[in-house]
Amino acid sequence: MSLWLIVGLGGFVGAILRYWISGWIQSGFVTFPLGTLGVNFLGSLVLALVMYASEYRGLFDEQVRVFLTIGVLGSFTTMSTFSFESMKLLEQSEHMMFGLNLVGTVSLCLLAVFLGKILVVGMGMK
Repeated sequence: MSLWLIVGLGGFVGAILRYWISGWIQSGFVTFPLGTLGVNFLGSLVLALVMYASEYRGLFDEQVRVFLTIGVLGSFTTMSTFSFESMKLLEQSEHMMFGLNLVGTVSLCLLAVFLGKILVVGMGMK
């Protein structure tokens, strides 16, 4: 199967997962974009797991890795939505929420990548 079709199919799956999971996480929260933060954290964690498992364990061939990372996770994570929602918080003078969203997203996503590496590689850094 060609890589562009694999990416497209992964994108389809990722977009649906994003819709479901971010909606589920967001339910009950009005102002703070917790759904976006949640999918960015989960997407960063899964991306780290896949990439480190590919690099250190050889678990995924190129087609599976491309399907999961570029396809599924490319449409699942939401940097553009994060940016838009952050700007809306600024426009609404929600400065505290803006800062929390910025710090929370960057910190949690970096933490997720670190956790993914630890889960695959362990504490012994290569």
